[in-house]
Amino acid sequence: MSRLPITESDLHAYADDLLSASRRQEVDGYLASRPEEMERIQAWRDQNDALRELFDPVLDEPVPPRLHMNIDASVEAGVHRHFGPAFLGRYAAALLIALAGGVGGWMLHGASQPSATLTAHLGTEASLQVAALAHQAAVAHAVYSPDVRRPVEVTSDDEDALVKWLSKRIGTPLHPPKLGKLGYELMGGRLLPGQTGPVAQFMYQDAGGQRLTLYVSTDQAQNTDTGFRFAKEGQINVFYWIDGKFGYALSGGIDKSALSKIANAVYEQLDVPR
Repeated sequence: MSRLPITESDLHAYADDLLSASRRQEVDGYLASRPEEMERIQAWRDQNDALRELFDPVLDEPVPPRLHMNIDASVEAGVHRHFGPAFLGRYAAALLIALAGGVGGWMLHGASQPSATLTAHLGTEASLQVAALAHQAAVAHAVYSPDVRRPVEVTSDDEDALVKWLSKRIGTPLHPPKLGKLGYELMGGRLLPGQTGPVAQFMYQDAGGQRLTLYVSTDQAQNTDTGFRFAKEGQINVFYWIDGKFGYALSGGIDKSALSKIANAVYEQLDVPR
């Protein structure tokens, strides 16, 4: 009996440890002579680990009061009777994760104002739309920054072509900041889906392999500036703000003070007449 060919679905199932023992053995044989495929699978596993690190802590957070208020009393009673309070808390947290991309990340904690220079330029309040910007940027960073083979869609080897391509897709000129003096060089970028249109992501890397991503969105409908704010999701720190029609979010695994210094440099370079 001939063996079935190894498909992309098999490779994803292999990365997630979902194959049967016999099928896994066949995939092991397939990968033995294909190190590049094994490297790709490891990158998927690294991405999965980053996402778990980002979202697993949410499962242990208390259920937000507004969620309790929105649960019908009879349904709530039935859930408690059949599953108990612990199940309700975990179910509610998982539900909020699913909704986070559309209504903003309720798990964003500790929004703060950094330097006086930035505060002088920007306001003090952020809407749910701005919080959603930070959440989406953190998720995009967690997914793509660990990638070994293809962290960016277009490399910085041809930066002019990269910028022209992303500017055309976004529908407005983009100017990726220069961070060489701070130890970070542009690796390249990629196009991502936003809430209402395309989003650009630029990725930077230092000599030690630490990566930062700048998420640039034009989803913002109102040309009103917002406060320069900070959010932390898992091990990812994010500084984010809206400037006119642009939404920006700088994400990285470095500490808050170091990221703040880089975010100031990014803001100063982007704060030019357009």
